[in-house]
Amino acid sequence: MIEIIHPGILATIQDLGREGFRSLGVGVSGAMDRLALRIGNTLLGNPEDAAGIETTLGGLICRFDVDCPFAVTGAVSELYLDEKPVPGGSVVLARAGQVLEIMSPSIGMRSYVSFAGGIDVPAVMGSRSTDLKGGFGGHSGRPLRQGDRLDLLPAAFPRHRVREFGLSIRDAGMRLAEDVTEVRMIPAAEWEDCSPEAREQFLGTNWIIDQISNRVGYRLIGPSLAHGTPRELLSHGILPGTIQLPPSGQPVVQMSDANTCGGYPKLGVVIQSDLWKLGQAQLGKAVRFHRVTPGQAIQAMHEERALLAAVRGLAALALGNGETSGSGCSP
Repeated sequence: MIEIIHPGILATIQDLGREGFRSLGVGVSGAMDRLALRIGNTLLGNPEDAAGIETTLGGLICRFDVDCPFAVTGAVSELYLDEKPVPGGSVVLARAGQVLEIMSPSIGMRSYVSFAGGIDVPAVMGSRSTDLKGGFGGHSGRPLRQGDRLDLLPAAFPRHRVREFGLSIRDAGMRLAEDVTEVRMIPAAEWEDCSPEAREQFLGTNWIIDQISNRVGYRLIGPSLAHGTPRELLSHGILPGTIQLPPSGQPVVQMSDANTCGGYPKLGVVIQSDLWKLGQAQLGKAVRFHRVTPGQAIQAMHEERALLAAVRGLAALALGNGETSGSGCSP
């Protein structure tokens, strides 16, 4: 069991999200940096979609009531276990009574704490993710608070076989931007409705992420883009990554807690393999978009899968050739 001593600014339980319910008005939710969570779970021998804790700008302090391996991935932050530094992107064995503290990140926005076995909360519509708008999933449908206690599922390997090992995430494809986050996008249905000048301006601008942005959407500050020929659109389905253009001319990017429908024109969609980069972009920092083809987006997905396969191979070796007998976290 894990006890929350201090949750920081915003800490929630997230997995890879819930699919298949947007027609009912239920969004995806899930980790803002899905790749970081997948890597943390893979290092621990968990299913990729096991639930962990997503922290925002650090500040999380939690106590282990049992011996349990864990991994922290995502933002670049100093980590301390009983006030002793521990590395990120690594499997570390915490002993019962030890306290983990995640400091404010120097680069990035969100850290992910994965535990061997994953967090045991009820699955709602096939996911343990917290839906903050709907108030369900996760831990009572809300952010974590001081005093919350979280149960853990059985792990995939015996506790005595745990080896502390790590992965240089930043050298393996997860390089976080310090100033300008570069993301790739595919043009959407209303892209051609904008003038060539507006399209060029959109791609040529370092957009600033508004401080009021959140898990629902990132509002971008920059030049006001002309819509071209005005169009009235019926509300239609939208997904995380959709780049909308409201009447203000300032784009909005839908994120993990995205609305399920909207009526604003769509400039494009951030490719799935780059959504994690936006999830790590700090508010007040800049983001720049690059147009790519669907084929290039598919290639990016293949590269991401290759990275995860490499992590999976490393974990299989370090955790005992992938054997899954025995229990994980235990008193």
